[in-house]
Amino acid sequence: MAASQLQRDLKKKNTFASPEQEAVLNILRTSDQFQNRFGRLLREHGLTLSQYNVLRILRGEGKPLPCREIGARLIQVVPAMTGLIDRLEAQQLVRRDRCSEDRRVIYIELTDSAKTLLKQLDQPITDLEKQLIGHLTRKELTQLSQLLEKTRLSLESED
Repeated sequence: MAASQLQRDLKKKNTFASPEQEAVLNILRTSDQFQNRFGRLLREHGLTLSQYNVLRILRGEGKPLPCREIGARLIQVVPAMTGLIDRLEAQQLVRRDRCSEDRRVIYIELTDSAKTLLKQLDQPITDLEKQLIGHLTRKELTQLSQLLEKTRLSLESED
């Protein structure tokens, strides 16, 4: 049997131990390449992927959110949420506001600077998404999303 593209990319002499191994390695390699490309784009604007994710969540909600809620919505788990918000606050992209009813709850709000930055990033992000995965048909994209969601759901049932 002919070597797969991944097998050639990794210069792997033998076939993969199982289709599951090959699929997992394909997902990890693709994710790494996507993260590198998004990371490069965001660095040009002084952001990390995690920082952009926080700003994207806040813009999508359209109102301040508790820090804990933002953490629950992140694409990648961030162990030091406070530090992440500290850095965004230092860049004057978010403001903190302590809840008057429960002092333990801290709301995070976008600044006007963050809204402007996000608008500047909208088209470059869309262009990058199209560059990375725009060659797939709408049907293929839907199928890919469904397969990835199915995989994640099986992981959540194990937790």
